[in-house]
Amino acid sequence: MGRTVDEVELTILMPCLNEAETLGACIAKARAYLARSGVSGEVLIADNGSSDGSIEIAERAGARVVREQSKGYGSALRAGINAAHGRYIVMGDADDSYDFAALDPFMEALRGGADLVMGNRFKGGIAPNAMPPLHRYLGNPVLSGIGRLFFRSPIGDFHCGLRGFRAEAMRGLGLATDGMEFASEMVVRSTVDGLRIAEVPATLSPDGRSRPPHLRSFRDGWRHLRFLLMLSPRWLFLYPGAALMMIGLASMLWLLPGPRVLFGLGLGVNTLVFSSAAIVCGFQAVTFAIFAKVFAINARLLPPDARVRGFTTSASVEIGMAAGLLLLVAGLAGAAYSLGMWSLASYGALNPEVTLRVVAPSATAMIVGLQLVFSSFFLGVLGLRRQ
Repeated sequence: MGRTVDEVELTILMPCLNEAETLGACIAKARAYLARSGVSGEVLIADNGSSDGSIEIAERAGARVVREQSKGYGSALRAGINAAHGRYIVMGDADDSYDFAALDPFMEALRGGADLVMGNRFKGGIAPNAMPPLHRYLGNPVLSGIGRLFFRSPIGDFHCGLRGFRAEAMRGLGLATDGMEFASEMVVRSTVDGLRIAEVPATLSPDGRSRPPHLRSFRDGWRHLRFLLMLSPRWLFLYPGAALMMIGLASMLWLLPGPRVLFGLGLGVNTLVFSSAAIVCGFQAVTFAIFAKVFAINARLLPPDARVRGFTTSASVEIGMAAGLLLLVAGLAGAAYSLGMWSLASYGALNPEVTLRVVAPSATAMIVGLQLVFSSFFLGVLGLRRQ
């Protein structure tokens, strides 16, 4: 009799799309590890529409196959994770670049309580010609560094394809991306949800395929970066917006008394107009940061945040509306004052060097005030609890 599902401790999962050249060798190494270590396990192939006989090779080699019709690396892995019988899952590419016969460090960390165990190829060793120089010295270090900066993740190699995790913990994250950015989503969501993360050395060898890899450097690199930015409203919207607002406000206050000279350049009312634009654009970016954060929390893409919850309470909405109305009134007062200046000139031509120092800040206050009122209402809508 075969083992029951409850007896399976480890599922070794490989996503597959036309990997006939290397799949058999990968399965053989995985099965050899299970036999040598005595771990109760299975080898699971998540096939993503292979047409080169990969499915038949997998089944002959003793692996279980789950078919996923939706295209994409993430789609295949998600189907495999949902179909796995093991308490733990170790996943890796089926191109023979990772050593499935050397999974002891992953199992030790998982049994020790880790929810996610990442391989680190930079610590374990990268064989000659195993990783393109663009990926090794630019792509991986930069994207991994951005991930650590944005999310305070302890991971040094965000894109290592060999990683292990507790099946229940990973299913509970509700991972949603379909493409190569699934690898980043797994690390980011595990980090922000407070899962226990460990890292072990992993080796990378040249893959055994004669065809080019499915990975496309610039397309997939951009998709990873885009995903990291979308899950970090602070870095995408808040920090740039706040900086823009402060620069705009400081330059406006500096220029209100009269023309200035900076590094030999004369700055006047034209610069004042650009200061106004900086304040408005910066304020919009800051509100986008709050909107994006609230939406991501409501959609369970990010965990709850007490500070954000405070922004969406009825009191905070009303305070924001009151502040917006005060700014609007101040702007209208400045507009009325500028109309008085115009009337004194019998509604004729005015000196822009004088009038714009009143009109520009007044218009800015009116715009930001209205935006604050509308944004407060919108935050209230986003903060409504679902029934």
